[in-house]
Amino acid sequence: MEGSPLAAAAPSRSTIPVSSPPPRYTLTPSRYYSEDVLFCVDVDVESKAEMAKGRSITRLDAIKQAICLFIHAKHTMNPDHRFALSILTQSVSWHDTGARLCFEVFKVRKDFSSEVDLLLPAVWALTAADTSYGFADITQLFRIATHEAKKSRAQSRLFRVILIYCRSSVCPQHQWPVSQKFFTMDVIYLHDKPSTENCPQKVYDALVDALEHVSEYEGFIFESGQSYSRVILKQMCMLLSHPQQRCLQDDIDFPKSLVRKSPAQVDTTVNEEGTHILIQ
Repeated sequence: MEGSPLAAAAPSRSTIPVSSPPPRYTLTPSRYYSEDVLFCVDVDVESKAEMAKGRSITRLDAIKQAICLFIHAKHTMNPDHRFALSILTQSVSWHDTGARLCFEVFKVRKDFSSEVDLLLPAVWALTAADTSYGFADITQLFRIATHEAKKSRAQSRLFRVILIYCRSSVCPQHQWPVSQKFFTMDVIYLHDKPSTENCPQKVYDALVDALEHVSEYEGFIFESGQSYSRVILKQMCMLLSHPQQRCLQDDIDFPKSLVRKSPAQVDTTVNEEGTHILIQ
């Protein structure tokens, strides 16, 4: 082919710019641990508040439904996840290797288990108090969560606390060193609308402080002063996200709002050949 017109017309390879291929995307291998999730439900008298006027559904009823939804969904994702249930009152009973330890804040009602059939009856058996407890010191919750989180780590598991708080005028208190972060904490706060008798904003700020104080991974906090059970169900669904796979809460853009899309306007015209053409 040397000396032929085709060879002469062919451009030199040295004159053709060669772009380097884009770097290949690689996902760094990492292990996502199975979770031990401890629910801590506030059973103060305010959890008896009705979710909507004229209906017999209380906050505690909606909380039970949300917890059952979470357990079913999380267990479907990974049957190795385990759950335990506690209630926020003025005492706690924790059954650990046959020993009973008593603390002042909340009461553990079920050991960690992945058996859904054993967990759900304990959830539905929750009852609210008839009077207000007046204070909420969650230091002991952090203490027990840290103790259990160390045991979870020894088993290559991740420990998480989901606190569901219902007091509109009682700020949770704690005394816990910032340097100790052994577990992840999420919060759902159900409250009354602001009035002269309560201060949900101050309570919310205290819950944010507690979450940031102890959470190892990104902890989520959601609040609602609305009387709709679907709100807490939606919030509990968002807590299904694994702590090791989360973005910052400020970056969350789901769930998307459902907006009814209006039908596109359709017009017809006739071309030169007499054919009808649809124009949207």
